[in-house]
Amino acid sequence: MINFENMDFNPFKHKISELSSFSAGKGNLLIAEPFMQDPYFKRSVVLLCEHSNEGIVGFILNQSLGIKLSEVMPGISEQDFPVFLGGPVSPQNLFFLHRFGELPGSLKITDELYWDGDFEILKIMLQKREVMPEDIRFFLGYSGWDFEQLSMEIEKQSWLINQLKMSDIFQINPDQLWKHAVKSMEKKQATILAEFPEDPSLN
Repeated sequence: MINFENMDFNPFKHKISELSSFSAGKGNLLIAEPFMQDPYFKRSVVLLCEHSNEGIVGFILNQSLGIKLSEVMPGISEQDFPVFLGGPVSPQNLFFLHRFGELPGSLKITDELYWDGDFEILKIMLQKREVMPEDIRFFLGYSGWDFEQLSMEIEKQSWLINQLKMSDIFQINPDQLWKHAVKSMEKKQATILAEFPEDPSLN
């Protein structure tokens, strides 16, 4: 069992917001606080794609569904790509993050990252093998909040906030992404927090 009293950082005596150097905004990451028990967002890392007073849209980056694109849309490509759970909203719809700013209809997140776009043109690109796994990620569903809802969750210390790095999306093993995202905040307390078990009482 962990004795928090003997540690430099006791998560029960500090606010999660003390570790965040950024505010919620398009292109930033929401990182679930370590003891969140929500079945969708437990130890999740969410990329915010849209953030305004009208609403907020994001995708969970580290919740693999264990299925491939060919199982969702047979015959779409000779290659195969993993499909992730983007969130609890519209889980019957397919969405995608990608690096193809030239794809018509794409919505810009950063200079290097976009979401959605003309799917018919994307299918042609897939069939021509012009798309690699390190260029795109597919999701069923998305995560959505209204502005006040997310602000309230952040105020309640449910989320850490960090900036986006391309490697966080396309190169880091999804199973390690939460821990990596916390440690990348580059504070001693964050490094300690990243190592806490999901249930400290079992340690």
